[in-house]
Amino acid sequence: MIDYVTLLLINMTAGYLLLSCFVWRGLDSENKFGWTPAFAIVGLVATVGGFVMTFTWPIPKPYSMAFGEMSVLLGVLFLGTALALAHGWFLMPLALYGLVAGVAAIVLGVGIFKLGLTQTPRLTAVGFVLSGLAGVLSPLVVWQAKQKELRAVASLVLLATSALWAFIGLGGYWMHLAAK
Repeated sequence: MIDYVTLLLINMTAGYLLLSCFVWRGLDSENKFGWTPAFAIVGLVATVGGFVMTFTWPIPKPYSMAFGEMSVLLGVLFLGTALALAHGWFLMPLALYGLVAGVAAIVLGVGIFKLGLTQTPRLTAVGFVLSGLAGVLSPLVVWQAKQKELRAVASLVLLATSALWAFIGLGGYWMHLAAK
């Protein structure tokens, strides 16, 4: 079976970078429609890859569950966001979904740290906790979209999350290349 966690990690990197830019520049813009294709791309890759990982378990049990199921939650959230932006719908219901997914990500991050899972449990745990924090903050950011300072903080959290997953994902690609 092929291990494609790296694909999910780099897709997540792109997603959090996109979301950081959207929170900073797009959330209060007149033309939110332009963000739709990018959210849809990230959502599609995360949803399909996450579902396959969840049902086929290409990597050991706790990892397939943690990375696969969280990828599905992130993916459907991005697909929902793309749909909402395309139709000009209210984003708060999606932010509430993000809150619940964020709590799950924080719980997984704590579990990964406490159980010493992955080759870099501290780093991976921080990635899950930062991802979760972004989800937990999302209803507040949507509710207070005019608050530039709040959006700046949220955007920086998302940017840090993206950078951390990039570091982990690119390191994974390097390990896969070196494993001849």
